[in-house]
Order: sequence, then structure tokens, then C-alpha cells
Amino acid sequence: MKVKKSSCKENYAAKHVPLFCEIWFINKGKCIWTREASENSNLLQGSFSSTSSSCASGCTSTEMRVSSGSDPKVEEESSYSHIEEGSLEAEALGNEAFEGLLKCKTLELEAMEAFSKVKIYESALVHEVQLRKEAEDALNNTIQDQEKLLKEKDEVARKLERTMRNVALLDIRAQEENRRCEEASGELKLIQTSILSLRQEEQRIRRQKMEAVHWLERWRSSGQAGTANCNGFLGITEELPELAEFSLSDLQTATCNFSESFKLGQGGCGQVYKGEMLGRTVAIKRLHPNNMQGQSEFQKEVQVLGKLQHPHLVTLLGACPEAWSLVYEYLPNGSLQDRLFQKNNIAPLTWKIRTRIVAEISSALCFLHSSKPEKIVHGDLKPQNILLNSELSCKICEFGICRLVTEDSLYQPSFHWSTIPKGSFPYTDPEFQRIGVLTPKSDIYAFGVIILQLLTGKPPAGLVGEVRRTRKLASILDPSAEWPMIVARRLVDLALQFCELSSRGRPDLTPTLVRELEHLHVSEERPVPSFFLCPILQVRWHAFIMKLRIT
Repeated sequence: MKVKKSSCKENYAAKHVPLFCEIWFINKGKCIWTREASENSNLLQGSFSSTSSSCASGCTSTEMRVSSGSDPKVEEESSYSHIEEGSLEAEALGNEAFEGLLKCKTLELEAMEAFSKVKIYESALVHEVQLRKEAEDALNNTIQDQEKLLKEKDEVARKLERTMRNVALLDIRAQEENRRCEEASGELKLIQTSILSLRQEEQRIRRQKMEAVHWLERWRSSGQAGTANCNGFLGITEELPELAEFSLSDLQTATCNFSESFKLGQGGCGQVYKGEMLGRTVAIKRLHPNNMQGQSEFQKEVQVLGKLQHPHLVTLLGACPEAWSLVYEYLPNGSLQDRLFQKNNIAPLTWKIRTRIVAEISSALCFLHSSKPEKIVHGDLKPQNILLNSELSCKICEFGICRLVTEDSLYQPSFHWSTIPKGSFPYTDPEFQRIGVLTPKSDIYAFGVIILQLLTGKPPAGLVGEVRRTRKLASILDPSAEWPMIVARRLVDLALQFCELSSRGRPDLTPTLVRELEHLHVSEERPVPSFFLCPILQVRWHAFIMKLRIT
């Protein structure tokens, strides 16, 4: 009965459930029959009809077997056994079907996963192809850029090669030009040296001519006094070549219109500028017009200064009456004042150079004081007016506008100068300060102060009294000069004689004294001969006798 009932449910479901539905019959947790969804109704109907017919035949046979039996219980048990066997077979078939379905689902899932992986691989392949294409494009671009850079490199290399060739050519031309410049510079220096030597030769010839004419005139007119005019100055009867005369525009061009950057100094008489004239460096002194009595006095002084030729007097090269200016040679090493007090950190002067400067100053003063028929008094002798050349040989400047002194005026007590000397107070003759008479002995007093300055390296104020009061000579000497004591003692003695308050106590600068000073700087300190020393005390006999007198 249960079988029939169950078979009727299957038939009913198979007939009335739509074909697109899937049917599962589960009995006691086991699948006993299934029908898959299908749109083919003919096929399903065929299957259901076959199933129903088989089921009907099964039922009929079962009924026939049951009915044929004699024992109902036996028939019932056999029916139940057959039903259980059928259910077991159906359950086994359902399990197999379910396992097959699971395998199908698993296979479908695997197929779907494989399909998705294929799609992923295909997209990855497409992306890789695209990346490869982009890489190939970038590589092609890089290769093109590299080729372009190589071409540019070759072009730059060619340009560099051309430039190097041009530089080499220019270097050769520059060397050639430098060589030509050096040759031209050498020729120019040679020409300048020749011009300088010619000028020196000219000056030497002029001095020899002046000396010859001077001595000839003395021989001719021995014992007669010459006239006191400019033509008879220094006993010269013939006119020397006239000095160069410059215009104001020439001086303005040489000094950049008297620029402050060209100014060398300024004094009471005027201003001194540095300039370029006559193919050489010159010193241009522009005088104050109020220092002159007039144009005639200026011309006279220029004529006098132009005839003074001495190795230790600054040479006058020309004049400019229009600008009241004098053009002198230029000395590059500044003044004795600068070197003595080491201005601008210059090296100190040695004792030999200082002694030679003393001899050169004495030679120049002897020349000025022994001129005939009129003596020349400097009147402003001081270290600022003593200039040094490149060999540290000195030349006196500012000796003009000079003062001419006749022999008669030296012995006239009533003779006084109308102008005040330009010298600084420490170098001024005390006798002149009292009576107002300027003589060659006034220059000698200033010369004595300068000698003391060269010995001590001290300022002039109060220097004479300090040296007179000292008892130890070495304590006041300038240590940078390294003075030998014999030379220092002789110069101190001579300087103190020059600085006597009375002019009568001052010695004259004679040629003999000048020669002594000229030989003094070449002598060296020698040991005192034994016969001048006391054999017991080993001191000079003069010092030994003085000690005995004191005791």
C-alpha cells in the first residue's frame, strides 16, 4: 500500500509538475528519484510514461505474486522485503546520482575557475603585450635620443677641435705680439738709457766747461772781484744753454690739471706736483706769487738756479713764468726725513749710508758757499729738503728762490734780510734769531743739527743740548744704524762745533774737511795701536792723563 501510495505520488508529481522544474524524492534522508528540469516536453512525457508503465507492471506483478500466494503473511513479508530491497537500491542509486551531481557541480566550478583564470591570463597577456610594446617604443626613443646625442657630441667635438686650433693660432699670435712688445720695450729702454746717458754726458761737459772757464777766468783776473750780476755768476762769462720754458697748458697736461692725486707735498713757498714731461718723471714746484717781488726777480732767480750744476743739488730742467712754476728732476726715494723716521715702514739707513749723506751735504754746501763773486746761502736746510735718489744718494732742494750774499755784506753789521727765512725753528741759527743776519754759517748750524739727527734718529727739538749733556755716547746713538764708535765720535764732535751759539766758533766747510768726511764712511773701526795704550790699564794715554787730573 505504501508502495502504491508512493508510486502514485511520483506519477502525480511527474505529471503535474512543470517540465522546467527539477524534482528530488527523498526517503529517510536518501534520494530515491530525481527529475532534471527540461524544456523538451515530449522527452519527459516519454520518460514518465515508461516509468509509470514499469511501475504499473511492477505493481501488477507484485499483486499477482501476492495474490498467487496462499499465506497472506508470507506474501506481506516478501512484499516488504522486496520494497526494502527496492528502497535500498533506490537509495544506492540516489546516492550515486547525488555523487555524480556533486562531481558535475565540482567540475562546473573547476571549469568556471579555469575559465576565469584563462580570462585573467588573457588580460595579463594583453597587458604584457602592451607593456612590451611600450618598452619597445621607449627603447626605440632611447636609441634615437642616443643617436641624436652622438651626433651632437660629434658636432661639439668638431667645434671644440676648431676652437682649439683657433686658440693655438691666437696663442702663437699673442706670443708673437708679446715678443714684439718686449723687443719694443727693450728698444724703448735702450733709447731712454741712451737719452739719459746723453743728458748726463751733457751735464758733465757743461760742468767741465764751467770749471774750465772758471779757472781760466781766475787765472786771467787773479785778485779782482767780478761783477755781481747774473752773467758773472760763478765766474762764467759765456752763456750756457737756456733752460726749457713751458706753458701753463704743458704743466696742466703733465699733472692732470694739478690734480690732488699728483701732489707730492706743500710748503711755505708753494706746492709740489709729480708729472710726466720731456719723456721722464719730473717734480713741478708751483710758487706762490706773493713770495716774489715780480716777474723780473723770478726770471733772475731762474737764471741763477739754471747755472747751478752739482751732483748733490737737484737739477732745474725748466720753468713756466706764466704759472710761476719750476720744473725739477724727480727723485723716487722721498726725503731724508721719511727715511730717517722710517715712514711707511721702510728699511732704516745704515751708518755707511748716513755718513755718505753727511759727506754729500757738506760737498753741496761747500759748493754753494764758495761760489764767486756771490755766495749762496740756502737758508732752509732741513731733512725735508734733502731728497734721495734710487741709490740713496742725496740731493739738496729748496735752495732757491736762493739768497745771494756778497763778500762785503758779510762784514756789514747793519745788513739785515727783508724776508724771514723759511727754515723750521730747531734748524734756525740762534745768531740769526738775535740779530737777523743770514750768513753761510747759518747753513752750517742747520747742517750740525742734521748730523746729530742722523746719529741719534731723534727729532731736532732740544737735541743739541741733550747730546752736550750726555756722558755715554752709545746711549743716544740710533741702534738700527750700528754705528762704529770712532766714526760716531768724530761726527758728534764735528756736529757740536757746527752748532756753536756764536758763528765765529763754527768751522768753515773747506775742501779739506769735505774730503775727510768723504773718506769717513769707507773707514772701519780698527783696534787702537799698542803705543797709544797704557800698558797697565790698557786705555788711551789721553784718557789715562785725564783720569789722573781728575784724581
